[in-house]
Amino acid sequence: MPVDPNALATWANAITAGRLVLSPVMFLVIPDHPRGSWLAFGLWFVLSLSDGIDGWIARRHGTTASGAFLDPLADKVLVLGAMFTLVGRDVFWLLPVALIAGRELVISVYRILVGSKGVSVPASKLAKYKTLLQQLAVGFALWPWFAVDHRWLWNGLLWIAVVLALVSGAQYLLLSRHGDRSVIDAV
Repeated sequence: MPVDPNALATWANAITAGRLVLSPVMFLVIPDHPRGSWLAFGLWFVLSLSDGIDGWIARRHGTTASGAFLDPLADKVLVLGAMFTLVGRDVFWLLPVALIAGRELVISVYRILVGSKGVSVPASKLAKYKTLLQQLAVGFALWPWFAVDHRWLWNGLLWIAVVLALVSGAQYLLLSRHGDRSVIDAV
């Protein structure tokens, strides 16, 4: 059954709100050591999976304006919060996380500015891959099987996410300059 595009109370929004509410819990269970944690990994896995589930539900039943705002917000809070927590625990380096956070800030401001003119800027495919790689980097850093002996894996994923963040950010800014959606859709 399709939902009203202006609805606030939808199943997809409820899952997104749950992700927002549980994000601080996620940050608290990230261990103060680089060996990973089954609890942190399990919670991260569930919260990351819920991102895909709410998107699937929204596409199946119809997207809402509130969901278009809440879902990216929940993604940023969860991913950046976990990354900065891992920086604080000396697991992630500050530079890649700061580059990703800077890109998120610039693109969020851009979305707000063009949104005030009635223009919607949905996530590009490249930006979705960036989010997935960020989730994988955090997940592998938390997973006890990979946290210590496979640092190269999650560090590599993190740096690939940085490249995708910068390239997709440049795409959005090119779109603003040229007004051509094909700049974003091409990649």
